[in-house]
Amino acid sequence: MDNRELFKMAQAALPNAYAPFSKFKVGAALLTEEGKVFTGVNVENSSYGGTICAERTATVKAVSEGYRNFSKLAIAASEGEAFPCGICRQFLYEFAPDLEVIIGEDEEHLKIYTLKELLPEGFRL
Repeated sequence: MDNRELFKMAQAALPNAYAPFSKFKVGAALLTEEGKVFTGVNVENSSYGGTICAERTATVKAVSEGYRNFSKLAIAASEGEAFPCGICRQFLYEFAPDLEVIIGEDEEHLKIYTLKELLPEGFRL
């Protein structure tokens, strides 16, 4: 799948984000090695620890449907760029250390990183 197309899917998920506290909406689109895409959004909670990021939402949806091998993740934000937080980086590393992470302000200005670049000392048991 084309990086721009995957990024557009992350952007399309943005309206579903629940961000009443930060007002910073994030959408993610996770591509499995089989070619299936799972989207996710950030879901904030009054108990801040209960908040879940878009990247983990997409990953949990995929894993709950039986998918474990991922090739690309696109992340879009309501403003500017959004990089995965530390928890998301380690969470994703569990499944796909070589994951390609696509980030940008819009589909014309994308930056591509590997998860290993974003988390150079990640670990798996």
